[in-house]
Amino acid sequence: MTIKSYSELKKLQTFEERFEYLKLNGSVGASTFGFDRHINQSFYSSYEWEKTREEVIIRDYGCDLGVIGYEIHTEILIHHINPIVLADIIHSEPWLFDLDNLITTTKKTHNAIHYGRNNPYPKVVTTRNPNDTKLW
Repeated sequence: MTIKSYSELKKLQTFEERFEYLKLNGSVGASTFGFDRHINQSFYSSYEWEKTREEVIIRDYGCDLGVIGYEIHTEILIHHINPIVLADIIHSEPWLFDLDNLITTTKKTHNAIHYGRNNPYPKVVTTRNPNDTKLW
């Protein structure tokens, strides 16, 4: 497994480049935390996580994948660039809170990173003018 980082990610300028860098191509329904989900939930409600989450949001200006112009107006998720497993939480691995392993994202983008199902690229808005004869 290749270790990825925010330091490398920020060298990529576009949303599309960053998405391709982060893409995991997992499968929907693959085992995650199962019966141990309470451990996962406990981690994400901890004071240390909340503090780290705020730092990431500020660093990334509240933008999807940290790309200016892709401001998030819904719930902001924080994505671990290198996926975590139950043992990481149980052993309190320090990289769980490492800013170099975290990025802001929307739920849609987060799911696309993990499962590749939905196209996360924002729709291009076309300005319409009077007398346009071309349909979108």
